[in-house]
Amino acid sequence: MQPALHITTQILPGNKIEIEIPEAGIGDTVDVFIVLPEKAQSNRRSVMEILEEVHAKRQPRSAEEIDRQLQEERDSWDS
Repeated sequence: MQPALHITTQILPGNKIEIEIPEAGIGDTVDVFIVLPEKAQSNRRSVMEILEEVHAKRQPRSAEEIDRQLQEERDSWDS
């Protein structure tokens, strides 16, 4: 079985890491696996999800209903 070494380190400035391997010699080839910590899933929703939700809650209106509402609004400007 291949020997393995588990090391936990911190990200250094410049997004770099430094690993010390006392069992390896200069010039040895090693495989490095990076396992990033799981981050809490964001509750942020996309704009498209919000628009879909808004449209799902509203009753569809006909062109005539929209025209009537616009005309009522325009008529209120003259008052």
